[in-house]
Amino acid sequence: MNRKYTFTYPTLLMVFLAVGLLIGSRLNQAGTNGKLQSGNYSKMQEIIDLLDREYVDSIESKKLFEKTISDMLHELDPHSNYIPSEDLQAVNEQIDGKFGGVGIRFAIIRDTLCITNVVPNSPSARVGVQAGDRILMIDGKNIASKKIKNDDILGKLKGEPNTEVKVQIYRDFKKIEKTIVRGIIPIPSIVCAQMLDGSTGYIRLESFSVSSAEEFHFATQQLKSKGMKKLIFDLRDNGGGVLDGAVKIADEFLPAGQKIVIIKGKKYASTTRYSRGGGLLESAPLVVLINENSASASEILAGAIQDNDRGVIIGRRSFGKGLVQQDFSLSDKSDVRLTIARYYTPSGRCIQKPFGDSYEDYYHSDEKRRDSGEYFAPDSSVFKNAHPFKTLKGRTVYDGGGIMPDIFVPLDTSNSTFYYLSLRYSGAFQQAAFDFVANKRTLWPTIQQFNSSFSAPNTLVQALIKDGGKLGVRYMEADFKRSEDLIKHILKAEIARQLFIEEGYFFVIASYDKEVQKALQYLKR
Repeated sequence: MNRKYTFTYPTLLMVFLAVGLLIGSRLNQAGTNGKLQSGNYSKMQEIIDLLDREYVDSIESKKLFEKTISDMLHELDPHSNYIPSEDLQAVNEQIDGKFGGVGIRFAIIRDTLCITNVVPNSPSARVGVQAGDRILMIDGKNIASKKIKNDDILGKLKGEPNTEVKVQIYRDFKKIEKTIVRGIIPIPSIVCAQMLDGSTGYIRLESFSVSSAEEFHFATQQLKSKGMKKLIFDLRDNGGGVLDGAVKIADEFLPAGQKIVIIKGKKYASTTRYSRGGGLLESAPLVVLINENSASASEILAGAIQDNDRGVIIGRRSFGKGLVQQDFSLSDKSDVRLTIARYYTPSGRCIQKPFGDSYEDYYHSDEKRRDSGEYFAPDSSVFKNAHPFKTLKGRTVYDGGGIMPDIFVPLDTSNSTFYYLSLRYSGAFQQAAFDFVANKRTLWPTIQQFNSSFSAPNTLVQALIKDGGKLGVRYMEADFKRSEDLIKHILKAEIARQLFIEEGYFFVIASYDKEVQKALQYLKR
């Protein structure tokens, strides 16, 4: 779950203000306690200076100071956080839904940077870079046959728009020089929008960025033009993002005047967001999919649908984040993300789960859920001390622990084995898929044609096993036989990802995904 990128209130969206907690001059303005607080600030700086001068080993005083800030904020709550200036750009890119770059997707296969997809109309596409190309050099520096890392490559390819990057690519036994002028590359938050049958659409939203509501509106228009009457809206593993995106998307489903979310804070004026009406999907039968990694803005949207009895929630209990953060920019361009309010679903419940004994305990609570068996059967005991609330039609729902689905679907581990998981984590699936499509990228014009006509041949499965062996995954015959069908499904999905990016992967996955199939079954009633 992308817990690092929590949502903000729409009027704040991207907040870059100054926080007084860490700036001495602001601490001196803290009223009657100003001198004491200023003294505490000075004491902290004094201790770090002392360590820097006298400690037995050398220390990184900046790193130590920043860890002190983080630990202090985590004492308040698990979602208040410090973001160093060097990490802030990546955070803002996720919120903005765009970055400066060249427009390729790549994988590091056999220590070589392999281009798996080229974004249409991107800077790379305009100069003739193609999927299947291998990049040997970037700005004159050799990157082939070395232990290169994704972050290193991103650092070389990303940059300010209108700046140049020179690459040497390898294609058809030839080396080709290309100069790419970087541009604005979108980060789509909707990764799949397809028809699953003649009347049912499927939309998967990965995160809530500034552009998410607009993306959703466009995807809905496209699917309605193809005959969509019902929708499966997939928020699984969506860790949240911009609150305004959740509000605007919820508005597509709700008639005018219904509550979407309520926000309250000690120093924050209580605000209620209502639906405006006129949405594209007000009358469409709806299923929302959630799981243990659906958080914050995902829970706002799911809670609005559930409390207004507008659709059915299917899956497993969500993460349980009911706090609102605001970003405060510091003088060195670092950032403090501070909890300023709580949000409440339309029935009045705050679904924030208990903090637990520590920051680590809070973020590893999914392990407790797994160990307790909650992934395989609903556990009503989590609401033992919770307060009951009523939905619009009088159904009972509870606060204090995420959104409990209306229909529970257990985690499917029936065909998962140690061997299968080892293959997944090794990169063998991606490697086998990339090799397989090398001369087949134009064979299937559409995702639908590929999905209906392709099944993984045994030769491809054997290539996967061989690739796994080279990557250190020991073949386990009993595990393979148990996982064979699953392995073939994932191979097919990974090939679809090579051909059609994430859209292809999730469309193929949907055909045997138990939660999606449960949703289809429900909508056919």
